[in-house]
Amino acid sequence: MSNQTVSTQLKTIVVARAQGCCEYCRSQARFATQPFSVEHICPRSQGGPTTLDNLALSCQGCNNHKYQKIQERDALTGDVVPLYHPRRQLWSEHFSWNEDFTQILGMTPTGRATVKALQLNRAGLVNLRRVLYAAGEHPP
Repeated sequence: MSNQTVSTQLKTIVVARAQGCCEYCRSQARFATQPFSVEHICPRSQGGPTTLDNLALSCQGCNNHKYQKIQERDALTGDVVPLYHPRRQLWSEHFSWNEDFTQILGMTPTGRATVKALQLNRAGLVNLRRVLYAAGEHPP
């Protein structure tokens, strides 16, 4: 199953496992203006298999910014580090919210590199988080 299209069955499992949230920026699919994607964490172009361990739910913005990336330079250390891997790492170990829950802070080299590479604090996301927080719908 390494280079196949993601089946409906796999998509259903991935969406349920992610509880309807982007596994990178934590956006909620129910408030999205575009459908979410089931993406390959390690891209197929780099040998990533189409298996549950290599699939994540991603909003369109994170999916587009990630594209084929698996690593990025950490702005603090200058080291090239792997991006956050939702199946192998815990979100809370690499990221936290700022005081008003509008921005994601990278707490580790991987977290900082992922915030940068996927642009996890895009203006539209920050604005949506602000509104959803005021309505009691954020963070998920």
